[in-house]
Amino acid sequence: MDDHVRKAMAAYEPKRIEREGMERAAVLVAIYDRDGVSHILFQVRSEIVLHHKGQISFPGGAEDPGDASLLMTALRESEEEIGLVEEDVEVLGQLDDIITISDFLVTPYVGRVTRAAPYPFAPSGYEVAELLEVPVPHLREPANLNHGAIEWRTVMAPPPSYSFGKHLIWGATGRMLKQFLEITRPDQA
Repeated sequence: MDDHVRKAMAAYEPKRIEREGMERAAVLVAIYDRDGVSHILFQVRSEIVLHHKGQISFPGGAEDPGDASLLMTALRESEEEIGLVEEDVEVLGQLDDIITISDFLVTPYVGRVTRAAPYPFAPSGYEVAELLEVPVPHLREPANLNHGAIEWRTVMAPPPSYSFGKHLIWGATGRMLKQFLEITRPDQA
């Protein structure tokens, strides 16, 4: 991982949203190097989970009463969903809070996987249908960025979305990804 990403995330001051009555959640944008290329890990949610069936997301989920912080929520959920243990994550910073179209208030954290690839991810069969390891250079390619809205159920999800093979990364995950890519652009010095 480029040292630039670490510096950019450390310097970024995330915007917080305070809104009573919304369910809180946290996710982890997990970055790791494989074969000299930075990758971001996404999961395709199973069709049997309560929320976001079949959608692509970062590992994470709803805050539990026993979580000491939203960061602990993101780390706990990452371990439960994909087997990424807290000790193998160096937290680099946070992105802006975001409200999803399903009325979750999400706090995204960015973390570097410190254990060398290949990491022994262990996706939960209940929550995760598939893991996507997406190279950051692929996400930075303009041809993979889509600017149109995505229809979801009876609403239109705002852009952006990102193409990766047969998959489309959209919605709150697409917006969080876009912010991460903008903050950590290589030309930002």
